[in-house]
Amino acid sequence: MKLYIKYMVSHCCKLMVKEEFNKLGIKISAIELGELDVQQKISIKQFDKIKAALLKNGHELLEDKKAIQIEKVKNAIIDMIHYSEEPPEEKYSEYLSKKLECDYNTLSSLFSEVTGSTLQQFIIINKIERAKELIIYNELTLKEICFKLHYSSVPHFSNQFKKITGLSPVYFKSLKKRKRIALEYLIDEQKNYKNNNG
Repeated sequence: MKLYIKYMVSHCCKLMVKEEFNKLGIKISAIELGELDVQQKISIKQFDKIKAALLKNGHELLEDKKAIQIEKVKNAIIDMIHYSEEPPEEKYSEYLSKKLECDYNTLSSLFSEVTGSTLQQFIIINKIERAKELIIYNELTLKEICFKLHYSSVPHFSNQFKKITGLSPVYFKSLKKRKRIALEYLIDEQKNYKNNNG
């Protein structure tokens, strides 16, 4: 049986969810960002215990089909931008269509309908957050960061970075205290972006 979990956006989240299921005596056969497979049928009582355990840790069990699809989209984007070593060779739209076996325009419309924001904005917010992380690590040049995150040029990247953060990448790098946003809060950042950029 497949279960879908909201806000499971990092490997730490996966470990936490796995631990909660172990405590409940429910065996997991596979776990990915935002979803897992269990090896047994879940009773209504167990279902309620799962919901409570997840909620306690800031996660949520998804049951609505649209919400499940949106969570799949978000997790695919987070996985692609934050956890893959090499950038996908195709465009983000092609990658998402292939990974989720759904037309990009359909995914984009559904995303806007459910979240009130665009899929493109969510991708941009995640790219900038990943860029902040890469700048902090100080292992790549700005040009290498641009390539890794599919920007056409350093000026294009710098403009987008400044639009989102209010700072240039170079100035951000020079700061002693650099603010990053936890992945589960990026949806709030996306709303701020929408409000500030129409």
